[in-house]
Amino acid sequence: MKPASTLSSAFLTPGGQSLPQPLLDLRAQRGTALADMPLPTRKTENWKYSSRHLKLSEELASALPTSGKCGPALAVPGYHVVFHNGVIVPEACELPDQSGITIQPFAELDDSLAAELAERLDNTLDAEAAQLARLNSARFEDGLYIRLAPDAVLDQPLFIISQTDASCSGSAYPRLYVDAGRHSQLTLVEEYISSGDQPALVNAVSEFTLAEGAQVTSVRLSAEGENVQHVGATGVRQQAHSRFDSHCVGFGGPMRRHDLQVRLEQSGANCRLNGVVVTQGQQHYDNHTVIEHVAPHCDSEETYRNIAAGQSHAVFNGRIHIHQDAQKSNANMSNKNLLLSTGAEIDTKPELEIYADDVKCAHGATIGQLDKQSIFYLVSRGVSRHEANTLLTMAFINELVQQIPVESVRETTQIRLNQFFETTFEEA
Repeated sequence: MKPASTLSSAFLTPGGQSLPQPLLDLRAQRGTALADMPLPTRKTENWKYSSRHLKLSEELASALPTSGKCGPALAVPGYHVVFHNGVIVPEACELPDQSGITIQPFAELDDSLAAELAERLDNTLDAEAAQLARLNSARFEDGLYIRLAPDAVLDQPLFIISQTDASCSGSAYPRLYVDAGRHSQLTLVEEYISSGDQPALVNAVSEFTLAEGAQVTSVRLSAEGENVQHVGATGVRQQAHSRFDSHCVGFGGPMRRHDLQVRLEQSGANCRLNGVVVTQGQQHYDNHTVIEHVAPHCDSEETYRNIAAGQSHAVFNGRIHIHQDAQKSNANMSNKNLLLSTGAEIDTKPELEIYADDVKCAHGATIGQLDKQSIFYLVSRGVSRHEANTLLTMAFINELVQQIPVESVRETTQIRLNQFFETTFEEA
């Protein structure tokens, strides 16, 4: 069957109507704007490696059912909010009781706050670079609004657990908006998991605005099943002397993609982006990042590692854009990649776009394989070949894994990595 060239009208028909009217109006506007939107193809630069993996069949157009019991996937410390097929489950949530911190489902916002939010949604994301983020805006059934007052500090991490129950085919559209006030502090963990074995689509969007001096640490773990396509986008806008730390861990699937866009809009803002991706079998994972240095005296540090085995495919495209007025910018990007089989493929494209003349910028990318001499050295001293492969591969990404600031996420990541090693090196 010839794939559709435009977005089907079925994908622009939202489900639940329990949202405040301003958000319902926003959905309607986005749906109208997306009518007959061309789907990405190999000729779409940002999608040339991923378009063939995107399968928006009619069976995925309907929203996944939101009824049924669910709870946190893990006994996690701290506070947590549970999305079940894109809708928040209040009885499965545990929220802080701290002054200055507001955490509300979209469905519970009053019209005034909903109208303010509707004006701000999508403002952190470039429509062309993250075009499918607009699909979320046309389809979300619920979302989570987090506001930190000036100087507010959340005393424990907040876990956002997005569960996809793929007992039948369909799609889910979790949405998150974080408004961090002056000198506030927050650690947020997004964990995407799934159950069931039917084809499903998760289209997730998270947006962050950081006021002067705000500090936000974002941890994102994508670990759904082999039947789930995941297309995610994260947008960040930072004001003076704010700091945004991102730690993304992704495990491959039939189609996995994450767009991360950061704008450093006032002097002194800085960000650090770390990412780890592993793929095997026929899996695919695509990371696209953009850092916009808009103001002078801003710093950015980006480090991504990809590991690909079997016949899988990993993609990294990172762009740093230094605007004309962004003098004294300091930007550094590193992407290192490890191929574990001759059938695996990794495509990397680090980009620097510089329009200022007083900056410090560097970028680099490498692709290689496990060193045979190192393997021989370990095997000659009694280490099994399986263990030697595992040790060397883990050493390639361990620096970034250990930087994840939330212990339970580090442990979950390590368990999933061990499963990856067992499957990848079982014949070694």
